[in-house]
Amino acid sequence: MNIETVEQLDDALSFPPESLVQSLAKLDGDILVLGVAGKMGPTLARMAKRASDQAGVARRVIGVARFSNDAERQKLDAWGIETIKADLLNEKAVAALPDAPNVVFMAGMKFGSTGSESLTWAMNAVVPALVASRYRDSRIVAFSTGNVYGLVPILSGGSVETDSMSPTGEYAMSCLGRERVFEHFSRTNGTPMSIIRLNYACELRYGVLVDLATRIKNEQPIDLTMGSFNVIWQGDANAHALASLADCASPPCIVNVTGSETLSVRTTSEQLANRLHRPVKFVSEESPTALLNDARLSHDRYGRPEVSVAQMLDSVADWVNRNGESLGKPTGFEVRDGKF
Repeated sequence: MNIETVEQLDDALSFPPESLVQSLAKLDGDILVLGVAGKMGPTLARMAKRASDQAGVARRVIGVARFSNDAERQKLDAWGIETIKADLLNEKAVAALPDAPNVVFMAGMKFGSTGSESLTWAMNAVVPALVASRYRDSRIVAFSTGNVYGLVPILSGGSVETDSMSPTGEYAMSCLGRERVFEHFSRTNGTPMSIIRLNYACELRYGVLVDLATRIKNEQPIDLTMGSFNVIWQGDANAHALASLADCASPPCIVNVTGSETLSVRTTSEQLANRLHRPVKFVSEESPTALLNDARLSHDRYGRPEVSVAQMLDSVADWVNRNGESLGKPTGFEVRDGKF
């Protein structure tokens, strides 16, 4: 990948694979993206619009958020995404949203959840109830997280969709609450849904690889306690999530979305350090467990990720080395006690 500007990056993250174009060609109706102003929302909405246009489908893609950043809303408008400013915790605001046969739910709270536990639960469990009730006759794709599984042995290859839940900390527990609320409404109302357990999406402005590269560049030590992780290019994660609209079911279809490899923090940091031409310092030792997902199901259904780890490493190192734009939102991937 040769990405030098934010515009090129947004273009790459929203470029739809042909398989998604074909999938959305068969999908009826508009797509509503709730929580569109987050890290993934803008490029996911744009990918949905681009895939629909390429498929020759006249479809509205509508993005809903509080839009505290007017520039983000303007960018979405320029991409042909209709935008609505709304607080999803406001029941009247949710009731006033337009009908849509297809809903992608991306709203939620993670960072700052420690100390704001009540708001975390409201965002991650109450908002899903409002949305599931309002859109009982729609397909709903709901984003979740691999944190709901809890720590598993590194040698296990990661949690699979049928594993039992063992969330650590209030954030992960509230995310399981989000899943259970959606599941309840799916079973009660027959609403077809899919739940995306993501772990972790990465682009050049944020992600585990960006966290590691930034620390190496700033000569900060890398903590090895959480010694392994998964990663997927955000564009691939966008495509897999949108493709899951075709698999929505009642009860919900559960899908892990991540890359195909279990990566070592130590080895990955050394690879980034070589690309950055900087030394790397480590502290602590690897624990035998980590937060890991096995995503073979999504790869079988939607294809393996198109962007390789090597490509991500090359692009992240180049971007960080050139002081490219950062979202300033570390992933917290090293957190083991669930406190974000």
